[in-house]
Amino acid sequence: MLHPSYTDLMKVVNNEVEQGEAPVVNSRYSIVMATAKRARQIIGGEEALVDTKQTKPLSVAIEELNQGKIKITHEE
Repeated sequence: MLHPSYTDLMKVVNNEVEQGEAPVVNSRYSIVMATAKRARQIIGGEEALVDTKQTKPLSVAIEELNQGKIKITHEE
């Protein structure tokens, strides 16, 4: 089981959205793609933005997203 859950991560990502605006993330797919992209950056040598006992890049990326250290934006 994933901790935090997808719904928890979506709440974190969408917490700054004003009422009536479209959410930044509205699917699990967006969460998966964002954390996978960040995990590849960590594998490529970028420093983790959180202190964690996790060593796997994907786990670190999920924790960064959960703590609000990274943001998901729409690519145009």
